[in-house]
Amino acid sequence: MQHAFITLVPKSNQQSVSIDDIKQLFHYYKTVTSKTGAQINYTYTNTAFPYEILDTSTTTLKLQSNHDRYDSIYIGVGIENEQSFIQVSLPPNATFGDKGKANEFCRFLAKKLEGELQLFNGKTMYFYKR
Repeated sequence: MQHAFITLVPKSNQQSVSIDDIKQLFHYYKTVTSKTGAQINYTYTNTAFPYEILDTSTTTLKLQSNHDRYDSIYIGVGIENEQSFIQVSLPPNATFGDKGKANEFCRFLAKKLEGELQLFNGKTMYFYKR
């Protein structure tokens, strides 16, 4: 499995995150992309977010797709060293489309929460004011 992490740092918008917070952010993402689609007269919502959100436990979600270019992405939340984090994982059967969408979702979540993002390739992006 490949993993990316979004860590909430002291300068982040909030210091803790729950699965419900993640769901709300994904619903906001769907709303924004549907408005973009309406502006350009294209049904962009299903292309921008080709997944169904499934609860797998109180701390994890599975994004499952029926689209042929996408399979699944796992998202979990936790706390380590008194810092909350979001873990985005790609299973071994994930497609290149899943990895692209996972990177896009990671950047979106990190930007909204003003966190620190460690990408799948190990590079770090900072979305908080330093």
